[in-house]
Amino acid sequence: MAGPHMSPGGQPITSRADEVAAWLVTALVGSKFYLLFSFLFGYSFILQRVSAERAGVAFAPRHVRRLACLFLLGLAHGVLLFDGDVLMIYAVLGLVLFAVRDIAPRTAVWAAAWFVAGASVCLLARGLITVAFSEPARPQDIAAWGHEMVTAYRGGPGSIVQANLQSLRGRLGGNIVYSADILAAFLVGLAAGTRGVLAAPGRYRARMVRIVAWGLPIGLAGSVFMAVCRDGPLDSRWYDVGSAVGVLTAPALTAAYVCGLLLLLHTRPGRRVGDALAPAGRLALTNYLTQSLVMALVFTGYGLAGYGRYGTVAVLAGCCVLYAAQLAFSRWLTRHVGYGPAEWLLRAVTLAHRP
Repeated sequence: MAGPHMSPGGQPITSRADEVAAWLVTALVGSKFYLLFSFLFGYSFILQRVSAERAGVAFAPRHVRRLACLFLLGLAHGVLLFDGDVLMIYAVLGLVLFAVRDIAPRTAVWAAAWFVAGASVCLLARGLITVAFSEPARPQDIAAWGHEMVTAYRGGPGSIVQANLQSLRGRLGGNIVYSADILAAFLVGLAAGTRGVLAAPGRYRARMVRIVAWGLPIGLAGSVFMAVCRDGPLDSRWYDVGSAVGVLTAPALTAAYVCGLLLLLHTRPGRRVGDALAPAGRLALTNYLTQSLVMALVFTGYGLAGYGRYGTVAVLAGCCVLYAAQLAFSRWLTRHVGYGPAEWLLRAVTLAHRP
């Protein structure tokens, strides 16, 4: 949402520190955390189903209402604020999840592996074709693109909405490929929810240690290759090649992150970390939407119009400040209410009555 740091002529400009920061973000964060969020969405499907059974009501109407609310929230979010919205994709894939709700856990994990492999092969094929048959982007084309983006996102609301709509259309093909990756994480979450893995993670301690030991080197190796292709010395034609390797190895690094955090949370210092993070987790949807709102006010014509004015290091510093504020606000809010505003709305629509 901050855009690349652009010169008045439309050329991207970065310092050495910005280049290193962007490289580290791609290697350590890019394509890792949407998998975690997707895993939790699949896991929560089981919790939603159990909740409906406990209440003695049909699960299907609840699930459809929940997905419809998520889709509409995502549509508003994607058009008005952030063109990288994921809620609409979750709503559509949530229907697929309902269709396979009784799948055996082992079958779900194997299906997930095939989906990840398929997405990686599609990206690799597209990337190799691009490298073989296309020319690197010309500086004047980059400058023209930069000028167009700066003009759009520093403009008025109509200009911002038009740019978001154009970007959403442009992302459609990529979203179809990455939907396979997201669905894979859904299925793994569904399998884990069926087994109740997060209800008693202590039973899986030895397995989690092995996942960290194997997942870190495999995931980091793939992530480093992806960062070299995306933010290294190679030109933009190698983007999909790097993404293919990233998609294939990101689950290993995501799993290592998750298991490492779970192991940490079951130590005495880790419990303090858990206490600090838990309120923000309870307000995950509200915090997700709030981040986009704040970023839109900072970087677009809705507010300060800072699009393209700040390098990666400055943006990351601002993100850390924003997240720290969200941690504090989430702790304060959860002391007074049971739900954040977005969670309350989603729950009200899901239950079809006031929570």
